Amino acid sequence: MRAKLILTATLAFTLAGCGANGSNTSMYSTNQPVVQRNNYALDVNVDSSAGLSSFEQNRIAQWFEAMKLRFGDRIAVDFGDSYPDAATKQAVSDLAAKHGLLLSETAPVTAGNVVPGTARVVVTRSTASVPNCPNWTKTTEANYNSSNHPNYGCATNSNLAAMVADPEDLVRGRESTPENSRGGSRKKSGGAN
Repeated sequence: MRAKLILTATLAFTLAGCGANGSNTSMYSTNQPVVQRNNYALDVNVDSSAGLSSFEQNRIAQWFEAMKLRFGDRIAVDFGDSYPDAATKQAVSDLAAKHGLLLSETAPVTAGNVVPGTARVVVTRSTASVPNCPNWTKTTEANYNSSNHPNYGCATNSNLAAMVADPEDLVRGRESTPENSRGGSRKKSGGAN
């Protein structure tokens, strides 16, 4: 009787190991890059006749420096319910151009209302990372269903997330334009190719 009980328990533990939950038997990695978007806002006073004063322009310039603006950041101006002021937009656009960035047409939704007489300058920054990597939760026990290790894909996808210049490209890609599509399709005129 005792031998049967030990044999039954041994078989039960062996079969339980074969049906591990959450195993990935495909060639796809479950560790994929995740893009997180953060909005940072600065409210500045706007003079309806003159736009931004030199004091407010200096505040924005110092804020841009502190934010360490980089490729992939998006800059927008939100006027709330007020009519957009072209002089203010141009001043912010000129400040953004010093960092090699263009002003976006539409501003993202931010917390709180824009008070009349002010404008909200919004910097949107996206970052990419692969959560739960590295993942060494599974040890080197037997793998009877040919599933991938939980760490499978961590190195490749973490490197991709770290190297991509604009993390938004991981979300929606980039449309082909004449500027970026001509490179491989040019033909040399005359002579041997």
